[in-house]
Order: sequence, then C-alpha cells, then structure tokens
Amino acid sequence: RIRAVGASFAMPSGSEWAERVDSVLHVLYLIFNEGYTASSGPDLHRGELTTEAIRLTRMLRRSLPDDGEVAGLLALMLLTDARRAARAGPDGTLVPLAEQDRTKWDATLIDEGTALVTAAMSASALGPYQLQAATAALHVQAPRAEDTDWEQIRVLYGILGRVAPNPMVTLNYAVAVAMTRGPQAGLELLEGLDSDPRMARHHRLHAVRAHLQELAGDDAAARANYRLAARRTTSLPEQRYLRARADNLDR
Repeated sequence: RIRAVGASFAMPSGSEWAERVDSVLHVLYLIFNEGYTASSGPDLHRGELTTEAIRLTRMLRRSLPDDGEVAGLLALMLLTDARRAARAGPDGTLVPLAEQDRTKWDATLIDEGTALVTAAMSASALGPYQLQAATAALHVQAPRAEDTDWEQIRVLYGILGRVAPNPMVTLNYAVAVAMTRGPQAGLELLEGLDSDPRMARHHRLHAVRAHLQELAGDDAAARANYRLAARRTTSLPEQRYLRARADNLDR
C-alpha cells in the first residue's frame, strides 16, 4: 500500500494491472484509427490524432519497456502511419494499398516499426497488437503489391482469429484467403458476417465483398455492393472512392 495525505491506496493486482494496460492500449488504438481513417467528414486523415496517439504510446513504451503488446501497438502505428503520404491523391482521393506509390512511404518509420515488432515477438508472449504489426510489416516490406507475402499474412490472421476473435479480423482473414485460395473462398468466409450485428450494416463488409466479387468477375454484384458501401459510410473520401469503383464497372 502507498500512503499519501493521510489516505492509503491499494496498488492493483497483476490481473487488474494487465486489464488497465489493455484498456489504455485499446483507447490509443481507437484514437489512432480515427485519425488514420476519419469515420466522417471531408478529410481522409486527421494528423493531430495519429500524432498524439503515437506520442502517448511512445510515453507508455518508455514506462513499460518490457511489455510486448505496448511495443506491438507502437510498431503497428508506425508501420501504418509510414504509408500516410501515399494514401491520398492531390485532390484527397483515397488510394488503396495496392495502388500506392511505395517510394512515398516513410522508410524510417518502417525500419523502427519492423525492429520493434521483431524484438517483441521474440521476447514476449504473442498478443493481438504484435500479430497486427507483423501483418503490417509484411505489407510494407513488399517492394511491389504483387510481391506481398499473402500466405504468411493468411497464417497470421488465422492465429489472430484464435487469439482475439472479432468480425474485423474475419474480414481481413477473408481478404488474405481470397489472395491465396481464390476470391470465392474469401467470399464464403464473409457469409457468416451477415448475421453478426456488429458487421451486418458496416460499410467495410460490403466494400470487401465488392472487391472480392470484382476479383471473381461478378461485376454486377460488385457494382451493387460498392454502391451500398458508399451509402453506408459517412467518410466523404471513402464515398468518392467506392462510387468511383462502381462507376468503373459500368464502363
């Protein structure tokens, strides 16, 4: 116990401490994600949020240098933020990962993030932020989109689905399966998400389904789902991008 100003305060137990750290990491993760892809409004990116999330996570890392998940989250943020300059065109139009100019990616952030997650995975218990950072590292290490190690990404998302199952993980896993086993295999995995109340009306489910349908050559279904996804997002850059994908299938 710690005494201060006549009062006593009990330090949290090991499990309570871990829960508190997990809660802090989750909040930082949400702040970063909202900054990296704003959920609404005219701008794709809110730099003040991503910058602050990274700053706070660096502070937490200094306080908990041996925590593998703190290192994993910081690595994930750095590896993701490294792509920021290539994510939008001059007019603010969203540029998908496969079409980004990789010369615009920040090599310094990539090197730091890769080193962080490599060290964390070799020295601590495997956790969801480390796994996500490892997939991000595989994406940014590929010199071209076609060089992406999708099989390893599929394996990592499979592990992540067991460690921390949630519908967004399933969504990403379906993309990796589609890239390694074919688009129809990925589409089959999406079917179970239609009944999940967390995803049934989420625009990303329809956007991913449209992308896989486009890969499968089902242009009519892809066009319909791109337009449905555009109606369900409140982000103006995402709306423009999804409508453009649908319009391209009309030609």
